[in-house]
Amino acid sequence: MSRIGKKPIAIPAKVNVTINGSDVTVKGPKGEMSLTLPPEISAKQEGSEIVLERPSDQRHHRALHGLARALLANNVQGVSAGFRRTLVINGVGYNGDVRGKDLVLKLGFSHEVVINPPAGITFTAEEKGTVIHIDGTDKQLIGQVAANIRKLRPPEPYLGKGVRYSDEVIRRKAGKAGKAK
Repeated sequence: MSRIGKKPIAIPAKVNVTINGSDVTVKGPKGEMSLTLPPEISAKQEGSEIVLERPSDQRHHRALHGLARALLANNVQGVSAGFRRTLVINGVGYNGDVRGKDLVLKLGFSHEVVINPPAGITFTAEEKGTVIHIDGTDKQLIGQVAANIRKLRPPEPYLGKGVRYSDEVIRRKAGKAGKAK
């Protein structure tokens, strides 16, 4: 059996789950999310847990079982506690600032880069704009927004300048060697 798929999903106290066939709606203090499960996977609520089942042990069904369980668990965690992704900006003159809801980045271009957050995403800046937090309920959307911001100025290996994830390690390279005689 799928080790991930067979684990039940615990439902926190302030979260309500509605199962209607293959549609699962999760409501919590941070918002509401819905997920359409693959037709082969069925969900049941047993007390304060959700259990997902699959029809057979075929490879395809095992893969969908684990995927559906992970997506549903992310929805439950998103509406109860939320998710956060942190970006670190390195470089002289590089920083970010939150103006209203928009994130304004100075990344060494001749202009400022303004990023409008999608619905459900909020930005916060710390430490003079060198640390940016992306908060929201949808884990996939947070990851995509963070990847799009990082793509504007990826970290380079010589000086480490650019935008990186807080848990990312940049492998530094040595610069030019001095002239040997």
